[in-house]
Amino acid sequence: MNIFQLLSMFGGLALFLYGMEVMGNGLKQHGGGKRAMILEKLTPNKFMGILLGAVVTAVVQSSSATTVMVVGFVNSGIMKLAQSIGVMMGANIGTTVTAWLLSLSDIQGGSMIANLFKPETFTPILAVIGIVLIMATESDKKKNIGNILIGFAVLMFGMETMSASVADIKSSEQFAHMLVMFSNPVLGLIVGAVLTAIIQSSSASVGILQALSIGGGISFATAIPIIMGENIGTCITAIISSIGASKNAKRAAMANLYIKIISAVLFMVVFYSLNVLIKFSFLETSINPLYIAIIHTLFNVVSTMVLLPFTNLIEKLVRITIKEGAEKSEFAILDERFLRTPSFAVEQCMTLATNMAYIVKDSFTLAQECVAKYSEKNDKKIIENENMADEYEDALGGYLVKLSAQNLNMVDSQKVSILLHAISDFEKMTDYTADLVFTAREKRDKDVHFSEKARQEITIMVNAVGEIIDLTINAFSKNDVELANKVEPLEDVVDRLRTDLKNRHIKRMQEGRCSVNQGFVFTDYISALEKISDHCANVAAAIIELNDENYDVHNVMSHRRNNDDYKELCAVYGKKYALPFSVSGIEQ
Repeated sequence: MNIFQLLSMFGGLALFLYGMEVMGNGLKQHGGGKRAMILEKLTPNKFMGILLGAVVTAVVQSSSATTVMVVGFVNSGIMKLAQSIGVMMGANIGTTVTAWLLSLSDIQGGSMIANLFKPETFTPILAVIGIVLIMATESDKKKNIGNILIGFAVLMFGMETMSASVADIKSSEQFAHMLVMFSNPVLGLIVGAVLTAIIQSSSASVGILQALSIGGGISFATAIPIIMGENIGTCITAIISSIGASKNAKRAAMANLYIKIISAVLFMVVFYSLNVLIKFSFLETSINPLYIAIIHTLFNVVSTMVLLPFTNLIEKLVRITIKEGAEKSEFAILDERFLRTPSFAVEQCMTLATNMAYIVKDSFTLAQECVAKYSEKNDKKIIENENMADEYEDALGGYLVKLSAQNLNMVDSQKVSILLHAISDFEKMTDYTADLVFTAREKRDKDVHFSEKARQEITIMVNAVGEIIDLTINAFSKNDVELANKVEPLEDVVDRLRTDLKNRHIKRMQEGRCSVNQGFVFTDYISALEKISDHCANVAAAIIELNDENYDVHNVMSHRRNNDDYKELCAVYGKKYALPFSVSGIEQ
């Protein structure tokens, strides 16, 4: 093999791996987050887990991606260890689809149908369609499809280049001697495992083996142990991803390794024991890409069927291997493994941000009780909530910054931007509920009591702010634009209530019906309420912005304020939360 053939082989390998990477990324972008959420929610039993693991892996073309995702699910507590075992078994089956696609490269025959299925026929067509979709369209979905097609075309071209570069050496004595060495079951298994561990993809290593087999240069005796080893080597990705994770996440990665090792050992013991007794004559014959795909699939399907009844024993084995440890916090769902599937990572952030919103509601309710009748227990809980909201903002903010550095589509990029704004608003709301506690303390310490009229007026404003919080949380959690559109008109009413209440209280002070201390406490109270409603309006505007794909929030809101529906809502809320005995905002 001369230097030019060597360069051609490595160049073909580089194109093959790059094509697989591009195709895989395109598949993940094209709904990868939705498939991850399906995988998360629909694994109630082992059989469903196997089915979903196989389907998701077949779609994203990577068992490593699926197992890393599963390790992340287990680490965050979303998925139980027992569920993960079935999914990873399914992933072993799903990954065989790639080998079947690559086996097309060895289609023989000169008929029209056979020629249509040959890569040299359809690969250029896919490449042209892919580049047109990438360059001539603005749609993220179409660009992702283009990347899938281009990736597959590059992958197939790289495979053909590799195969062509080694065509001459397949008949050489040195190459034949090397292949005889690899036909040793133990050595072949080690070579397959090491190769796959280096490139971290069993699909890629099986594809390389298929490329080398084109033209009949590799025997069954050489290929079979290498295929077994490739199944073991792919575990390295999940093991690396479990470093620094929870005990259960490490167990999930270890379960994947045990499944692969036990499967390979069982197969080799049974197969080579039978070979001693029967002497399989086909072992010394040449293998082709199709037979490699068949063996790869049969091995994974049969091993899954054999091990499925023993999943409980596998779980016990990994629990013995890795002892119990401390539980992870709820922030564990912000697992960096999910950054590989950005759409799903965004949904995880939405889940935590919604939890954060409900902390606001809880604090607001407790604060009203505390102002009405001071409670040390409520005081403590509100401050704890405020500190918790700070933790949420720090954890979510840091994760969202990392997420924004990923290759996001337009929708996910907008969601990340909105989330960064929303979590800041939710945190500010808890700050103002804490201000309400300080007001409650001052009211207690100075023995301040509001008049009956003042209490009635505050109750109206509290009810309005309570409704605006509920509207905001529901709109945010459901991404409901219709609900979000109701927030800003109600916020306008709350602003007017604050002005009216302040004017009324000033008049009572001037008339000597309330003290300066009462005035300060009252003003602090209504100011905190109004600030909470302001931040609710910010969140609602962000929801509208996301769905309108319009980043100019101020222009959107300015336009809406002149809308008849907006004015009608303002009138409805104004009537619902009207102050008693009011003329031009001044109490009679």
